[in-house]
Amino acid sequence: MGLEKKVGFTASKKVGNAVKRARAKRRMRALFNELSSSLKSGVYVFVAKENINQMTYEELKKSFLWSLRKLNCLEA
Repeated sequence: MGLEKKVGFTASKKVGNAVKRARAKRRMRALFNELSSSLKSGVYVFVAKENINQMTYEELKKSFLWSLRKLNCLEA
């Protein structure tokens, strides 16, 4: 047991059509992969909100980091 991270990504139809939902999940997956080395072990589920595809990568990353800090998921 130890350094296990499980992750899931989801996007409802409110995000848009299949192409937009897939793009939203790809963006979240890319951010998770970028930040996974600084995350604690655990199970993570990310849910795309309606405006995810209108955000820039930097805005999305800032929001992602804010959420992870708020939930105390980042290693010290």
